[in-house]
Amino acid sequence: MTEGSNQGRRPAISLYAVTEWNPEEIVLLYREAGWWDETYDSANIPALIKGSHRFVVAVDERTGSAVGMGRTISDGVSDAYIQDLVVLRQYRRCRIGVEIVRHLLDLCAEDGIGWIGLIAEPGSDPFYERIGFRPMIQYIPMLYK
Repeated sequence: MTEGSNQGRRPAISLYAVTEWNPEEIVLLYREAGWWDETYDSANIPALIKGSHRFVVAVDERTGSAVGMGRTISDGVSDAYIQDLVVLRQYRRCRIGVEIVRHLLDLCAEDGIGWIGLIAEPGSDPFYERIGFRPMIQYIPMLYK
């Protein structure tokens, strides 16, 4: 990604597929998305990253800090699911989320994985549809309680 910002110029952002990252930066991103429960232990973040098929961070090159992330979970052979896509609010509308998803899609393609799904939060479907995802009519996402 190149220069600029959400006020006309996009920040200098680079994407990295990683196997480790500063856990506190990842916790900050989960908090931003509202997905972090304070009973969770940040000591588990390294295992979460390593256990992912691919884990991508978007880094502001000025600060060296993660400003976005996304990951795929997969067996590495047949299908993959994109999870945990988040970009810090002040970096949104700079196409960083799109770039993270496209990078994850490219990494899956490199691994020969062609079936890639996700569960979109309500209202986020237009974002994913612009990238090429389509609703799975007749399928119902479910969660074990």
